[in-house]
Amino acid sequence: MIPLVDLKAQYDLIRDEIDEAIQRVLDNTSFIGGSEVSSFEDAFAEYCGAKFAIGVSSGTEALRLALIACGVGEGDEVITSPSTFIATVEAIAGVGAKPVFVDVDEETNNIDPALIEAAITDRTKAIIPVHLYGYPVDMDPILDIARKHGLKVVEDAAQAHGAEYKGTRIGGFGDVACFSFYPGKNLGAYGDAGGVVTNDEAIADEVRLLRDHGRSDKYEHRVLGFNSRLDSLQAAILKVKLAHMEKWTDQRRAAAAIYGELLQDAGVRLPAEQPGFKPVYHLYVVRTPKRDEIAEALKAAGVASGVHYPIPLHMQPALSYMGHSEGDFPNCEQNARDCLSLPMYPELTEEQAQFVAQQVKKAAASLRIAG
Repeated sequence: MIPLVDLKAQYDLIRDEIDEAIQRVLDNTSFIGGSEVSSFEDAFAEYCGAKFAIGVSSGTEALRLALIACGVGEGDEVITSPSTFIATVEAIAGVGAKPVFVDVDEETNNIDPALIEAAITDRTKAIIPVHLYGYPVDMDPILDIARKHGLKVVEDAAQAHGAEYKGTRIGGFGDVACFSFYPGKNLGAYGDAGGVVTNDEAIADEVRLLRDHGRSDKYEHRVLGFNSRLDSLQAAILKVKLAHMEKWTDQRRAAAAIYGELLQDAGVRLPAEQPGFKPVYHLYVVRTPKRDEIAEALKAAGVASGVHYPIPLHMQPALSYMGHSEGDFPNCEQNARDCLSLPMYPELTEEQAQFVAQQVKKAAASLRIAG
């Protein structure tokens, strides 16, 4: 079986480094905060090309704390995409704000900048562009709109560690960028973890306060905060893995290149890769109206696949209060019907990638013959 993601293969390759880092934390018993966390934060900020990185307990918390630090709260509106994991909207609702959806670009499945300005009202406070699947959003027009209307830009970079837009890594384009270190991410912890990256010192200071009960000293609390800290064990693990990120990104892109070459005439729609956009292939997502049939054929051949995400946010039961219905965001809905994620991880071998592509081609050809 070729899995969708193989975390065991990654651990086997760096087992000694990981075990040493974990043992170091166990030996010094500094499990909350301390040098392990600050060391990872410094390294991740440098990796992203930003001034500050603040470790937090999850990618969802990264978004929530970033929104609060940007002054978003009760009654405000935040524009974002309906094509993302629900955490994006949970964070908006969690600060008392209202999510406002605009449709995605048909080719990239990222928020369409051309549709944003029409959604702005006098209550709009921020825009959350989501770098979905590790493909960078077209940031320049969004930043222009934000400057014109005095809006904050909070990047949801949960799937975009190391992705580049016009030669610069994601992390410093907007006011703040939020990362998830969930285990399956390109840079994944061994549990929940997240990070906030920014060039704004005031935002960085506010997030540091908020993540640790609002305290500036052990027993002095300047604001009401949260228990949203990054554990030292996770920070130590992430610091080890960060050193391998460039190699792992190259390996993901090499696997994507194999897929791209072998599937270009297979009858499935391949991920975009436009000039100036360097995706990191957190997911390799093809699109086909025969999605479910191809998934079943792959399963029969011993190849795992996935669907990210089959139900757009505006059609989720939890968000029915927003009053949307099918047809409101047609590009998003079409992509949700057609998307299929193929196996993608750095340890995917050339032979495995070729086999996956061959099985996709075989299944697609069979389905076309069958009409």
